[in-house]
Amino acid sequence: MAGSPAHRWGQIIGEVIEAAVLPMLTDFAAKHHLYLDKHGKRSCRKGLKCTWVDSNNNSHDLDFVLERGGTPDKIGTPVAFIEVAWRHYTKHSRNKAQEIQGAIVPLAETYGHSAPFKGAILAGVFTEGALTQMRSLGFTILYFPYEMIPLAFKRVGINASSDEDTPDAVCQNKVDAYERLTARRRKKISAELLRLNSVQVDGFLRALTVAVSRRIERIVVLPLHGASEELANLDEAIAFVKGYENSSRSLSFQRYEIQIRYSNGDRIEGRFVDKQGAIQFLESYRAK
Repeated sequence: MAGSPAHRWGQIIGEVIEAAVLPMLTDFAAKHHLYLDKHGKRSCRKGLKCTWVDSNNNSHDLDFVLERGGTPDKIGTPVAFIEVAWRHYTKHSRNKAQEIQGAIVPLAETYGHSAPFKGAILAGVFTEGALTQMRSLGFTILYFPYEMIPLAFKRVGINASSDEDTPDAVCQNKVDAYERLTARRRKKISAELLRLNSVQVDGFLRALTVAVSRRIERIVVLPLHGASEELANLDEAIAFVKGYENSSRSLSFQRYEIQIRYSNGDRIEGRFVDKQGAIQFLESYRAK
């Protein structure tokens, strides 16, 4: 039930995780001169939600977006999409992992020109299969296993362990114990959570740093002339290449193929049938 002590206890754990993550990302944004979009008022968008729209005009409510050039009054270029989720049971975590993918992947494709970082900060019980699938889609994951949560609460003397059979009265005692804590002692739980998982936290921040600090190493521009040939087998293809006349003077122009290669291994490609489109594409990277 939405109003049950067990539900409220789950909310509290989620609040503790967010309390650990928010200052970490706030400090990161300040250090790298980025704007951190999150839930709350922002004059350049409606409502309180951190909502971004993909190329199919679908809206996605996210936890955090790091922007280059963003301000409270202006939407910037997204360089990182990050979702935070806590789930106690496997049956719920599978759906949550798919939900995160369904939100971030379309947005990463929509803003592909900036090759944004795809991040997920997960806590609780997530199967290795779910984590592996997310990583295969390019996600960087910061994972807090469930076992770390009771250890963090133990720092302030609260037994955070529970399961589906835990009586409401026991969950209510946990809720009451937490709500009696001062703000300072609540922060100790979040700090302990980060300390317990410091190796993964540092790895996540390093990956995020590489993504937002990347620089252009090389740009490849390939003007293509002539028409493509479709060959039935390798012998025909080899014969075609051997007999191909390299001079393009008599061949009509087809398109420009451009590849931008970054220091972190990212590659962004574009194809343009006219010079103006190619120039606009390249000009759009001056500030990136």
